[in-house]
Amino acid sequence: MIDYSQVPSPCYVLEEKRLIRNLETLKKVEDKAGVKIICALKGYSMWSTFPLISKYLAGATASSLNEAKLAREEMGKEVHVFAPVYAKDEIDEILQLSNHITFNSFSQWMRFKDKTLKAKVSPGIRVNPESSTIDTDLYNPCGKYSRLGVTLKEFRPDLLSGIEGLHFHALCEQNADALEAVLKAFEEKFGNWIPKMKWVNFGGGHHITRKDYDVERLIRALKAFKERYPRVQVILEPGEAVGWQTGELVSSVEDVVHNEKDIAILNISVSAHMPDCLEMPYRPEIIGAGKPGEKAFEYRLGGGTCLAGDIVGDYSFDKPLQVGDRIIFFDMIHYTMVKTTFFNGVRHPSIGIWTLDNKFKLVHKFTYEQFKEKL
Repeated sequence: MIDYSQVPSPCYVLEEKRLIRNLETLKKVEDKAGVKIICALKGYSMWSTFPLISKYLAGATASSLNEAKLAREEMGKEVHVFAPVYAKDEIDEILQLSNHITFNSFSQWMRFKDKTLKAKVSPGIRVNPESSTIDTDLYNPCGKYSRLGVTLKEFRPDLLSGIEGLHFHALCEQNADALEAVLKAFEEKFGNWIPKMKWVNFGGGHHITRKDYDVERLIRALKAFKERYPRVQVILEPGEAVGWQTGELVSSVEDVVHNEKDIAILNISVSAHMPDCLEMPYRPEIIGAGKPGEKAFEYRLGGGTCLAGDIVGDYSFDKPLQVGDRIIFFDMIHYTMVKTTFFNGVRHPSIGIWTLDNKFKLVHKFTYEQFKEKL
């Protein structure tokens, strides 16, 4: 158990014991179902733990050139890549780093087909099964007008030559029953082409390490699929299931002010350090705190930025908060930590100036090393 008094504030801190527990669960699914599980770096990219992860999982899946470099350098196992688009000036390096690459459209596939086949990387096409039970549109890759994956109506069997895999992603922190529903739609729409593939990637969103997840049901579903398509390799790429509940964000109270209610100002920021709380949105859990009215002393918790809306929410505590008190946010190691840096490893825009003499001056171009050093 973490001794938070030894941890600086603010700080993300992971407990290896909990990470190993998650990895053992994932390894159990791999072994019993005969599938590959790879770590989605968009959800968990703490590369200092990759040597440990590589002992359990088959590799990693990247969403950008930066993530592909990170996976190859620090995990050294299989590197799978999917991005909605690939930039012309990055595709050659991505292919050098990859074992599998999935294209989001047939136009991208045709644009880079020759390069991919020459590089001897296993190519796939992402499909949209148009089936999902995700409540939040922001996280629904199969929602109406989704740009992610090819629908059956837009599917081009005439362009499948060279394609070795199908990839879908339709879940978000969901249980095995949700996968079963998506698999039914996937097979109904694309079942004619599955036997012709070498692999099928079931994407992420499988909340395998959550306490109430039905692991045995997942294993049965995976085995049943493999019985129907015995020559097809099945791949899962969870991210949050790797980092789920493995660590916390340690913060401190810097001041307490009053404006009709008590407000504690912390040395962290929701917009800067927990942007997923705003996007989802959700109310992060704090160790030892309760809902408003549940405990004796109630506070609104705010961040240390000048943004008026930089508010975590209202919480109650057993005793009054004092300057220096630790506030420990639970389960902050997966998406929360990733989104404070370079989410998906996407390349940040360069910074420049158009000068008075009508010339462009490049001030700064962000590098892979800057992406890596923040993780």
